[in-house]
Amino acid sequence: MDTHDRSARKARLTLAGLAVLAAAGLVGGGVVAYSLLGNDDSEKGAAAPTATARPGPSATGSSGGGRMTPEKAKKITLRVPTGQANGVSTGFPHSPGGAVSAAVYFWEEYAWLDDQKARQQLEAVTSPDATGYIDQQISEIREGREAINLPSSGGTPAGLTVTTTVNAVRGKSLTPDGEVVQIWMNYDRYATTPEKATDDAPLKGEDVDYILKWQNGQWKFTNEPQYWKKRSFPAAYFPDSPYAWDDGWVQVRHAD
Repeated sequence: MDTHDRSARKARLTLAGLAVLAAAGLVGGGVVAYSLLGNDDSEKGAAAPTATARPGPSATGSSGGGRMTPEKAKKITLRVPTGQANGVSTGFPHSPGGAVSAAVYFWEEYAWLDDQKARQQLEAVTSPDATGYIDQQISEIREGREAINLPSSGGTPAGLTVTTTVNAVRGKSLTPDGEVVQIWMNYDRYATTPEKATDDAPLKGEDVDYILKWQNGQWKFTNEPQYWKKRSFPAAYFPDSPYAWDDGWVQVRHAD
């Protein structure tokens, strides 16, 4: 997602003999403390102290006895968007919770296998200051399509439905005024067809992150170098890991 050093993630969803490649780049790192995310309606754009990162297990989570974990804690309730533009939700509040919600809604709605639709979505939510950002995203989609023997440009294969669900988030204010934030998301992705309603090989526990800034009354995605250099990278997310909680991971509550 950027022109700097980045970690490209490529994973496969196998369904009815079709491997669907998911490509996502990283644009930074960071965390918003849970207290800020859980009650921020009156703190528009306000920064908050972040949780102190602690080294954690790299392969497995730990219940940590009586220590707090994301699974035990109250989940974040997403702010409801007030609008739609080019197939993506917009109109999130000017608050840390609004920024988190903008990122989650975008990632769950993103047409990551359809370069034309994805471009329309990105044009609706990308900062005009994000030089080359949209073209980079579209280039990654096309590379992913080619890797699974699809034409470089086109839509999602007929009959294929892909669902992305964000499990947990971790974010951080990158500026003292809280106007620029970085959001990590842990997510699962499933693919189905009319002939096969379950996915035998879904993506599970993948991570992706974005930088957003408040601009012209909306949260906008950006890759500006002055914010990129402030990135950080989180402890691994596991629902029962106290290290994940200490590092700021909180689970997302979706509408029932």
